[in-house]
Amino acid sequence: MKHLRFFKMRIALLALAAVISTSLAKPEMHPLSDEYIEHLNNKNLPWKAGRNFDRDIPLSYLKRLLGAKTMKVRSGLKTIHHEDNGEDLPKEFDARKHWSNCKSIGVIPDQSGCSSCWAVSAAGVMSDRVCIHSNQTSQLRLSAEDLVECMVEGYGCSGGFVEQAFDFWTDHGVVSGGEYNTTGGCKAYSMPGCSHAHYDTSLPKCKDYPSPKCNKHCDKGSKLKYNEDKHMGNSSYIVEHNERQIQLEIIKNGPVVAVFGVFSDFFNYKSGVYTRDETAKGIGLHAVRVIGYGVEDDKYPYWLAVNSWNDHWGDKGVFKIMRGNNECGFEGEIVGGLP
Repeated sequence: MKHLRFFKMRIALLALAAVISTSLAKPEMHPLSDEYIEHLNNKNLPWKAGRNFDRDIPLSYLKRLLGAKTMKVRSGLKTIHHEDNGEDLPKEFDARKHWSNCKSIGVIPDQSGCSSCWAVSAAGVMSDRVCIHSNQTSQLRLSAEDLVECMVEGYGCSGGFVEQAFDFWTDHGVVSGGEYNTTGGCKAYSMPGCSHAHYDTSLPKCKDYPSPKCNKHCDKGSKLKYNEDKHMGNSSYIVEHNERQIQLEIIKNGPVVAVFGVFSDFFNYKSGVYTRDETAKGIGLHAVRVIGYGVEDDKYPYWLAVNSWNDHWGDKGVFKIMRGNNECGFEGEIVGGLP
């Protein structure tokens, strides 16, 4: 039955990708136009739209921010099922509060002009879980750069698979490293955070980056040695496609990665609980870190997720998306692992 559920989940994600591909051929209002933002705010949606990106940014750039891929056949990762005695779960759960000594959980990353959401979200979850499962004593950050460069040469800024990132962690290990220009780890992220909007002058303008080559050396100035700094995962897995199972996984083991379909309205998210507007057009697949869940206004159950477009996007880099109905395929591919 678990294999059948996984097969149905995979078919649903592939079908979502097909919908996204065909819907791109039927544009209407430009997704970054004032007209479209006003349209969304007039729809009485449970969320508010606003400007996150410059209206002149091409759709090709927005699509480049969505680098998650989904596998056509089952990966080597097992699907886990938590024993469930039916006990009441907390109405709300926020990993930042529950494991408040784990600094990585509160980090809002910036993937820059690289299709690396798959690596940034995966490395973030790995780092969170290293801290959580050390009883909040280890602040080790694992390197998204190592995944972008060396997981499978050629993916990098052309997109990649979250499942393979976790496989890489357990099979080869990931070196230490944090955000751009940080020190103390082996490999910091090599691309700077950037501004997606002309009115935001606190960050440099965004540009497209090619995939970096695999460099099996630590950053210049680091005292660490690449081959000696590899940190291994103990296990990696897919969480069963079930709302309660995902809740149990987050409560027990920490944040997870979700792969979901992004539509044209999502780029304008500012606050509230996101649900896709029926007029929105498909753009691509994205990977984000899910750090909790809750209920807004006693009627909108949501997942709490961290995006990788810096803290100038959305609600300071975080968003809520409707929980329990597999919104945009959000519950269809949830990946985690243990250090």
